[in-house]
Amino acid sequence: MKTTRREFIKQGLILGGAVGASPLLPFSASTSMGSAVQSTIAMVTGSRIEATKKAIQLLGGMEAFVKKDNRVILKPNMSFPHPPERATNTHPEVVAAIARLCVDAGAKEVLVLDFPFNRPEPCLRLSGIADACKEIPHVYTLALTEEKFYRAIPIPRGKAINSIKIMQDVLESDVLINIPTAKSHTTTGVSLGMKGLMGIMWDREYFHAKVDINQAVADLTSAVKINLTVLDASRALVNGGPSGPGKIETPNTILAGRDPVAVDATGVTLVKWYGQQFQGSQVKHIAAAHAMGLGTMDPHAIKILRAQV
Repeated sequence: MKTTRREFIKQGLILGGAVGASPLLPFSASTSMGSAVQSTIAMVTGSRIEATKKAIQLLGGMEAFVKKDNRVILKPNMSFPHPPERATNTHPEVVAAIARLCVDAGAKEVLVLDFPFNRPEPCLRLSGIADACKEIPHVYTLALTEEKFYRAIPIPRGKAINSIKIMQDVLESDVLINIPTAKSHTTTGVSLGMKGLMGIMWDREYFHAKVDINQAVADLTSAVKINLTVLDASRALVNGGPSGPGKIETPNTILAGRDPVAVDATGVTLVKWYGQQFQGSQVKHIAAAHAMGLGTMDPHAIKILRAQV
């Protein structure tokens, strides 16, 4: 079902209402004009594979994130049994490019993990991610859909939740690389990096039905160490998300950075969502993560390394 911009605002997903309106919360981007640079991200446009490689190169190369014999988790979106052209999952070319870079940097094992909404086998197959990664040595694509693969951990800084069950492989890994796709979402407005992390947790229904999901997404972000976020904005599902069908734009852009808030806040600005331009400060879960000090959504505090390939 498609969500209109009117419904998006009606559901309370936008903090500041229409673009140009004063934000309702005090930690909007406009309150920190002139901030010193706090975060650096890479923004590369062009060919999907080459843009992915270039974005990581601009941040110091994969060797800056992955060391010899590390166990690495890649967390793409692969929740839907749809081909890449539907733009509901991370593009397989992006996932495979990152997996190869991890192996080249010396990773002992690379697990590509998600908890799909739908039957695992069609999701892994139709998304193209399993096939894209199957020939890369030491890389394994898995859908973890049984509770035994999850372990409860506390969230000391949580405001909406104080504990959560996370994939045990994620908790035991050396490196977590989040590889979301850019898409709209009926509950949180957009689904980028932080919202995509719900694919590493067990009880997503609890987030949707029992608590403030926007604050809970920020709490989840505080609970795990995300070493790198690579946002696949080679295309963006700008309405009808998360499952589509909907309108697809093609920014042909890859964003990458250590700061998950900065990546999401910048990613929001790449396209018009529901026919309207938004800033990171207008998306509740991004603003909540900023308020918790998990990163910055202030565009004046984000240095963008730009390239075209």
